[in-house]
This record gives sequence, structure tokens and C-alpha cells, in this order.
Amino acid sequence: MSMTAPDLDRLRGVAAPRNHDARTISALTANPGCARRGVMDAAGVDKDAVARHLGFGVPFGQSQFAITRGNTFEAQVKADGCAELLTLLRDRLGLEVPEVAYDDLGAVGDNEGREVRHARTRKLVQRALETGEGTLFDHPLLRLDIAGRPAYLEPDVIAFQLGGRFHIVEVKSFAVIDGQAEADQVAAAARQSAVYVLALRRLVAELGHDPVEKVAHEVFLVCPENFSNRPTATPVDIRPQLAVLERQLARLTRVDTIVAQLPEEITFDLGEALEEAVRTVEARYAPECMSSCEMAFFCRAEARACGATGALGRSVRDDLGGVDSVETALALAEGVLEPSEDLAETAGQLRLAARLRREALAGVA
Repeated sequence: MSMTAPDLDRLRGVAAPRNHDARTISALTANPGCARRGVMDAAGVDKDAVARHLGFGVPFGQSQFAITRGNTFEAQVKADGCAELLTLLRDRLGLEVPEVAYDDLGAVGDNEGREVRHARTRKLVQRALETGEGTLFDHPLLRLDIAGRPAYLEPDVIAFQLGGRFHIVEVKSFAVIDGQAEADQVAAAARQSAVYVLALRRLVAELGHDPVEKVAHEVFLVCPENFSNRPTATPVDIRPQLAVLERQLARLTRVDTIVAQLPEEITFDLGEALEEAVRTVEARYAPECMSSCEMAFFCRAEARACGATGALGRSVRDDLGGVDSVETALALAEGVLEPSEDLAETAGQLRLAARLRREALAGVA
């Protein structure tokens, strides 16, 4: 536990810390510059409960139909000791998988406790590293520290050992049609896979082995092909997602500076002072937050009310280079506000854009 832990516990209030999973951890990479999200996630605040209390609840989550379809497809891929998956890896990807050993870590005997399952996973991974025994590990339970608190993670299907290296295999129910899948869904799967790769690498490092050498940055994404339930496998390089995830998790362990600047009396308890407490921590809203953060509706309303450039999109905010409000941007464009030295270049570009717009409108007229 970090030195900031008592302050984070105070910020969270009386509620128990929220348990992170791979989806919530991967979502941390979506907006690494947001102090509000960094503090709330580090403290384990239930952002969904906070947003609902403030009247800005977000209906996150899959439909029951999508969940059922995904479970059915996963069961098909895993049937008979992952026979269909092995055929896919051998035939479609041309991998040489000589002998196969399958271990199901979903429970240890009748015990499904997290500590017991994690200990069993650790033991089998250690055995595989030292002897090479074990090929497929179904339901391995990994652990990753998030701001000093352990989060238990279960890859969708398998940690797959080939040639002395582990690979994460993710089974997803979205379709690959004519060799292409929806880019947003692939990106989300890559971010989630990066969480599992990082957790497995840290376990391997704890066991005294080289994590980069023993855990591959290439994961296998298994999806239905075209409009059938026939699976197809695609290797995905998740190094970019892994680098962003590591930077963001490191940032979560360094929230001391942000927390130190907050008033000692604020707390995210669900009470009358909640809205004031939330507004005390600066947000960095962008429309992309709508797909990954429970606080998105609240932060969007806040950004619109104050005319923040971030409400227009992350690319617009970045292009404006330090101009935080639409009002300021318009004043610089119209030449009624003298820019500071660091905004001189941005002001010149805004004035050029405003002149070109006027000329274009005059030509239409």
C-alpha cells in the first residue's frame, strides 16, 4: 500500500473499494490526462454509483443477448479440452503444437476462492517455466496491483504455452467478416488483452524469469468468421496498448501530488456535498469518454456549461494547444484578445482559419 493510501481511503469515504477487472483497468488508458478519473480510480471509488447519485447515470454493459452469444461461442471453442482451438491454431496459423496438456483452473477441487485459484495458477506457471510442462491453461487467475490494491483477473479463455513462451488467447463474439472486424472492437480487445499480458508478465517476473522473453506481446484473438459460428484466429501485436497501460498504471501510483492539493475535508461519499467534491478535482473530458467512463455524462455537462474546448473532441483540444475555452479561442481568432507568448502560434493559426472562413462565406454569397 502506498503512502497515499490513508488519503485515498478518506476520499472514498465509507464505501468499500471497488474491485477492478480487465475492462475497467484497460479503460484507464482511454484518458490518461484526467486527474478526476485518476484520483477516483486510485481510491477505488464506485464511479457508477457517484454518477447515478448526481443524476448522470450511464447504462454501461453488454446486452443479455450478447452475453449469451459470447458464452455459447466460448464454450464451443473450449469444448473437449479446447480441441477446436488447437485445430484452429495448427491449421489456420500454422503453429507446431506437438503434445498438449490441458489444465482447468476454474476451481481447485470444490474451492473457487480467488486466493486458492491464484496460488494454483502460480504453481502451474512456475512448473511450466521450469519444466516446460503444460500447454493450455483455462481460467487462470492472475493478479495486478492497482494503486496498491490487488485486482484479480481471469483471461477469457487461456494462457497458451508454445516454444517456451506464454500467449494470451482472447475469445470474442464479434464477427470477422471478409477478414475484417470492426476497428473499435479490435482496439478494445487489444487493450483488455494488454492487461492480461502485463499481469502474466509480473507473475513471471515474481517467479524469477524474464517476463518479456517468457510472455509474448502477440496475443491470439478468436472470433466467429463471417456470419457463422465457425471460429477464426488472428494474431494481434499489443505492444502499443501495453506501453500506454504501463504508463497509466505508473501514474495511478503517483497521485500524491494531486491528492495533496485537495482540501482535506472533501470526500466522495454519496451525500449532499458530493457534487462539490467531484468538481474540486479537474477533469479532462473528451467525447471518447462516453464509451469508457461512468462519469462521462456528468463531465460532458460540466464541459459544455463552461465552454471547454474538450467538449468538441480531443483532436480539437489538442490542436488548440493550451486554449481551454471556446470563448478564448473565438476571442483569439477575432483578434480581440492579445495572446500570451506561448499561445502566439495558436492565435496566428486561429486568425488565419477565421480569415479563410470569412473569405469562403463571402465567395458563396
